[in-house]
Amino acid sequence: MTTPMIPRTPGERFRWGAVDAWVLTHRTLTTWTRQPAQIIAGLLYPIVSVLLFGFVFGSAMSVAGGGDYREFLLPGMFGQAMIFGIGATMTAISTDKARGITNRFRSMPMSRSGVVLGRSLADVLNSMIDLVVLMTCGLIVGWRWHNGFGDVLVAVVLLLLLRFAAIWVGIYIGLLLPSPEAGAAIWGLLFPITMIANTFVSPELMPGWLGTIAEWNPLSATVGAIRGLFGNPGLQGTSFAAQHSMLLAVLWPLALLAIFVPLSVRRYRRLSQ
Repeated sequence: MTTPMIPRTPGERFRWGAVDAWVLTHRTLTTWTRQPAQIIAGLLYPIVSVLLFGFVFGSAMSVAGGGDYREFLLPGMFGQAMIFGIGATMTAISTDKARGITNRFRSMPMSRSGVVLGRSLADVLNSMIDLVVLMTCGLIVGWRWHNGFGDVLVAVVLLLLLRFAAIWVGIYIGLLLPSPEAGAAIWGLLFPITMIANTFVSPELMPGWLGTIAEWNPLSATVGAIRGLFGNPGLQGTSFAAQHSMLLAVLWPLALLAIFVPLSVRRYRRLSQ
């Protein structure tokens, strides 16, 4: 079943899509308010990880080049949480599709892009809460930032930009999955993506080929950039990726958005055709 189309001017279609996106964002936020267990469950893994690694390994490990390992580790944990959001978005999208909610939206006279955009906006708002909680946990275990609030704000924006790009990857995968259960393999792939990066150790200390992969991981770009913005320690290599982490922290998410936003909208339009 396809969505009924109403002839409109480009300006009207834009406003129509924006209104639909906000309505669906509000729907998702209302659902979370009524069922807070979803939010709490999604926060358990990153909170436990931050507290565990911060308390257990924070004083037992050292940073190449000097510095507190907690301050090296926590920016990596923040970035890791943003990437793991792919799985949360993917599961939510595939669950809505399996329950027939997506087809119900498609049967209504609403913007086709508004549905997926509404989901992405809701997940970004949720991610803001995640970051506040995770940074608070970081402060508890001894992490600190040493630069001004302006740099901290830029770091948060870069983290949310990475999360926004990850959302659209999750939306596309969720629309492809035949069922929510089929996403288990995707969850498994997220671990090597977040581990082969500069999250826990500098790529310069890895074997040559593995370090190169880690340096060019989009997660490494964001983590390297926010370490600098927070004033946290982190050994920087001599490669282009290591020396231009701030630039790549912007370009990588924009590239992912350029690929997966059109793919997601096109996939949504083709459902049940």
